[in-house]
Amino acid sequence: MANSASPPTNSYQAIIEHIFVSRYQPGQTEVEFDRDELVHVAGHLGVAVPKNLGDVIYSVRYRTGLPEAVTATQPPGMEWIIEGRGRAKYVFKLVTLNRILPREDLATIGIPDATPEIIRAYSLDDEQALLAIVRYNRLIDVFLGLTTFSLQNHLRTTVRGIGQIEIDELYVGMDKHGCHYAIPVQAKGGTDQISVVQTKQDIAWCAQRFPGMRVRAISAQFMTDDRVAMFELTVQDDAVKVVEERHYKLLPATELDQSAIRTYRS
Repeated sequence: MANSASPPTNSYQAIIEHIFVSRYQPGQTEVEFDRDELVHVAGHLGVAVPKNLGDVIYSVRYRTGLPEAVTATQPPGMEWIIEGRGRAKYVFKLVTLNRILPREDLATIGIPDATPEIIRAYSLDDEQALLAIVRYNRLIDVFLGLTTFSLQNHLRTTVRGIGQIEIDELYVGMDKHGCHYAIPVQAKGGTDQISVVQTKQDIAWCAQRFPGMRVRAISAQFMTDDRVAMFELTVQDDAVKVVEERHYKLLPATELDQSAIRTYRS
């Protein structure tokens, strides 16, 4: 297959591009490949074999996007994603274009900032900082109207038919009626985008692991001006949909807008 697209910008993209281009035939909606191919293709291209093979997939999913040689084959209104297809197996899958981005016209809600200063001083990256902010300010409780508790973060586990996944943070919660909830949270900072793939994987794992609990998948994303966008997401017709979205800004108590607080009450 001829390739007139721009060359890939890094070794990860070069590896992914080679795998796709060598397998794709016009008209295909799925292109399967194995994890071992990442190693073989790196050797073929003469680039260093990635120490963490999973980071190759993570990078093109959330950081850099897929190479132009891949996206150039997308029909209008469709896009390629990479999903797990079992243990050490993946598939390029053509799906309806599905971007989850914060709305620009949504009001911002002021929240008294309860983040310890020492946490702000030593947070290691945007994702860790965001997870800490969500946890210490109980934003899951505020957003969902539930009582929740962080059970585990960076949970590495497996989903039947998908393979290995990592959940950024897992909460469990309860409402006033005693209903229990499993709440997977993904956090995106910097230029990372909310992942449709990760949302579907998180929901599938919670349904598998906690069949008696209601699943409510949450995504949090840093915005400009120190705001945090919170989304509740669900899957309908194999696409991720926004159930609810709210924007919060953490403020010192002295900077809270009292008139806005009265507006919230009504």
